[in-house]
Amino acid sequence: MRHKSEPSRGFTTAEFEMRLTRAQRLMHEQDLAALWLTTEPEFRYFSGFLTQFWQSPTRPWFLVVPAQGKPMAVIPEIGAAYLATTWLDDIRTWPAPTPADDGVSLLLATLREVVGQSGRVGVLMGAETHLRMPLRDFETIRTILKEAGHEFADATPLIRELRLIKSAAEIEKIAHSCGLVSDSFAALPSFVTSGMTER
Repeated sequence: MRHKSEPSRGFTTAEFEMRLTRAQRLMHEQDLAALWLTTEPEFRYFSGFLTQFWQSPTRPWFLVVPAQGKPMAVIPEIGAAYLATTWLDDIRTWPAPTPADDGVSLLLATLREVVGQSGRVGVLMGAETHLRMPLRDFETIRTILKEAGHEFADATPLIRELRLIKSAAEIEKIAHSCGLVSDSFAALPSFVTSGMTER
């Protein structure tokens, strides 16, 4: 059985800064002015934001990662106070739900601010990804940006490359989790015997 103390929950600001630096290096190599992220794993990877708000399928949450500078969150105002406890400081909100414009104009303004006149926008499009926002709203934003001369690119390989290489802090947490599982299996014979039922 293990006797090491468990690692602290979450990650340090330095960890998120390192992730951002690596992402922006890859963005530069792939000529991307911004990453437009809409799903919990990516949002959490760059912000550390852990919340049950993601359980509601009716509220879109967005993170814009610029080629330079810190990520910018575009979220329903209900999450602003909690997100402010993370390392992010550019948090833009709208009073969701607003069916006529559920964050679309605010997100569009943020993307325009980041991509400038002709920047390319990276979006997850590959296998094992999903959108988590109304397709109509996505198409509205994409159409407006494309008409303004902006291209969209699949950022799935970029995100996968980032997630594939683990930091020392990530490895420590993974090792701890694996240790818990190993300890559980090792303890099974002490309370489970052949012939027992679930009753």
